[in-house]
Amino acid sequence: MLTIGSVKIANPLALAPMEEITDIPFRVLCRKRGAGYVVTEFTSSEALIRNVPKALRKIRFLDRERPVGVQIFGANPDVMAEAARIIAPSRPDVIDINCGCWNRNHALRGEGAGLLRDLGRMDKVIRAVVRAVHIPVTVKTRLGWDGRDIRILDIARMVEQAGAQALSLHCRTRCQGYKGRAEWPWLAKVKQVISIPLIGNGDIRSPQDVRAMLSTGCDGVMIGRAALTNPWIFEQTLHSFHTGQHLPPPAISQRITDCIEHLELAVRVRGKREGIVRFRKYYNGYLHGLPNAARLRLELMGLSDLHQITDRLQRFVQTHSRAPVQVA
Repeated sequence: MLTIGSVKIANPLALAPMEEITDIPFRVLCRKRGAGYVVTEFTSSEALIRNVPKALRKIRFLDRERPVGVQIFGANPDVMAEAARIIAPSRPDVIDINCGCWNRNHALRGEGAGLLRDLGRMDKVIRAVVRAVHIPVTVKTRLGWDGRDIRILDIARMVEQAGAQALSLHCRTRCQGYKGRAEWPWLAKVKQVISIPLIGNGDIRSPQDVRAMLSTGCDGVMIGRAALTNPWIFEQTLHSFHTGQHLPPPAISQRITDCIEHLELAVRVRGKREGIVRFRKYYNGYLHGLPNAARLRLELMGLSDLHQITDRLQRFVQTHSRAPVQVA
């Protein structure tokens, strides 16, 4: 069990926040498939205090997602504190501070990973949010700005001293983005200098990777891009934990059933047009390894009616129900 403040999390598997990916439908289904904890897309504190509708939608969540964290970003301590106060009445289990987004549009403005170049400001941001709410506050960050400025041990100590109740660490620098290999040995070093829970992140692609990361001594594992390409990674990992055995990939019929469930929930949450359009990024994960998957995906991308899409998927199952699933 993973514990963040007073929040009890049933298993050490967390869904990482991903822009335009970890919306309500995706989080709901990741929880259903075994994620112990999920986090919203990151949301601008500046947009929240200005009541921007898109930002307000991003911090919405459903009770069935719990335990759920709402992630915010910004460089102004007062604005971040006010954003946290705006979020608090919806009673998320956790408020998470993004100190790791490497996108230049944010980092070069001092937001996200930009705070890694101004640790004094990062400290003020964390303390301001902690003081503003009676909800556990956590921080997600990276090793440092670049390979010449890896200060994660100092950062980890500072995060704990500022009052955060857990630290999530993506084991790359800001300048790496997603390039190169995540440097997991840093997790063991960080674990030695803090007493709050440490959640590792970066290059998790399989249940074996989860076990390997946990062996560094971290308390939890945060799965990001692999959850998009393999929506069943949480249940596969829990199966491996409980049985020591590999869970075979879902059959074609199960893949399509899960795909339709996700699509229908997206439409209920976002409406017909937006739900269908935004869902297109998820087809790759559900169809990966299926016969003629590229052709089917191209056909689905051209459909904008829910009934047409579900009918096409169901016909695909009828035609290919006995075909094997190819797994890379």
